[in-house]
Amino acid sequence: MNIKQKSILTLGLMLGTTIWAAAPVVQAADNTSCGTKTSIISCPSGTDNNSSDVKKNATWALLILVLNVLTAGVGIAAVGAIVYASILYTSAADNAGQLEKAKTIIRDTVIGLVFYGFMYLIINFITPGGLFT
Repeated sequence: MNIKQKSILTLGLMLGTTIWAAAPVVQAADNTSCGTKTSIISCPSGTDNNSSDVKKNATWALLILVLNVLTAGVGIAAVGAIVYASILYTSAADNAGQLEKAKTIIRDTVIGLVFYGFMYLIINFITPGGLFT
């Protein structure tokens, strides 16, 4: 195992441990208005799974939660890729291959962010009434 693999493994373990240790201990509440017993979905007053209004549904709350976590993950990954590429670019010196690799990473990260933004807009467009209004 080389030094790069060890550092990535160590960073991943540190991040995972931090997330696990910082996660609050939540007891499942009896959300009878949602028709579910859950610790991650807080049902606002008037929420009912049998209602014809989509936004008063526990599945709706879960969808918004998943999209928010996905958006945060994409943002963290993009920042990490830009930082990694900038370190490669800065330390390249006379290595043309390293410069090209850094430029490729930056270009691909920007393209990925643009595609994620389009996906976000498409989901907001195709969802009845908009997802985030």
